[in-house]
Amino acid sequence: MKGEDRDSKKIMLNDFKSGDDALRKEAARIIRERQISGLDGLVGGLQAVIINTEPDLQKAVVEDLLRYSGLEFHGAYQDEHYRTCVLKDQAAPQFRSTDFLIRSRQSGKNPFLDINDAPKSRRLPNTRLETFVFEVKDLEKYVSIQTTRGTKFIINDILNFDNYDFIQTVPSRWTGNSLGFIQWKTHRGEYASFRDDTIPWVPKKPPHPLLNNIKWLDHAATRVRAQDRDAAILEFMSHTNYNFDFAIYVSSLNSITSVARLSSSDFAMVFTSGISPDLEDGASGPTEKFIRNYGLRVHHIAFQTEHIEETYQALQNDGMRFLIELVGSPEEGLKQTFTEPSEKTMLVTEYIHRYGDFQGFFTRSNVKLLTAATDRQ
Repeated sequence: MKGEDRDSKKIMLNDFKSGDDALRKEAARIIRERQISGLDGLVGGLQAVIINTEPDLQKAVVEDLLRYSGLEFHGAYQDEHYRTCVLKDQAAPQFRSTDFLIRSRQSGKNPFLDINDAPKSRRLPNTRLETFVFEVKDLEKYVSIQTTRGTKFIINDILNFDNYDFIQTVPSRWTGNSLGFIQWKTHRGEYASFRDDTIPWVPKKPPHPLLNNIKWLDHAATRVRAQDRDAAILEFMSHTNYNFDFAIYVSSLNSITSVARLSSSDFAMVFTSGISPDLEDGASGPTEKFIRNYGLRVHHIAFQTEHIEETYQALQNDGMRFLIELVGSPEEGLKQTFTEPSEKTMLVTEYIHRYGDFQGFFTRSNVKLLTAATDRQ
């Protein structure tokens, strides 16, 4: 590395290490703006995630999720735009339950197509975890406020379905993710319309007892560029009622793991970025390297897992391959592991267990080990 590049990187490291103060100041401003505008309290917790797949891989993606998680198949339907499979965590408490909508496009333009065009992701040009869907109390009020604030939606008008109203933002320039907002009318969690065609798919869930140990969606982590980290978090805060909670810096891996939370018991949104921008292979670290290869996208989804040691071993015996063995301990408060990325979705799955009265969310040692493991992708 040239001397001037080393000097600039050192400056960036110092700037970002002191950057949480600036981020917290801006986060406080966002919170005040939410209160003044009337957004405060309108948006609740995560209702669903939408994973779009290549049409010929949709069934296989559903089968893999049934095989390696606690999700249950809840039906499939199609309309003129999408073929959708609904998976639900029937055992989770309602406030922790997140539906998985596994989709493939039947018509229309894919607004994520350009974002998916990276060296290692363009082989699956229509595949990504595209949208996080949050429940809203008054969708018309929400859209009216956000429109005046400059928020852009894929379709400007609210979509009215039999059982719910829905709208979603354009893909974020900072994360590549879209945020969806849903207001239920009668039957919460029912997505199919009477106009939709039922698809006679009945994939069977393997009868493995271990799957009962894999519970709700704990968090998801998006890879964002170092220079966009604050903007990504603040944008997410401005569209939801989530707040920036904390960040863990791992300077040896040029990595920051930042966590936004609605409450200590809700799904958490994680943003992983570099400390300094992408410079070269030896200096950038695994996060910036991932973005260079796969683009901006969700890197992993994490499931709360009971009896994690036995479950990890059983998953291995069933063919699941991992980037790293279990890390952590009861004394440290939690254990975690990362699978290898799915060949069908490019998503890594994390299994995580927090012990007893552990009050934290992550530990620095686990974050360092797991981040390093992603370099093997």
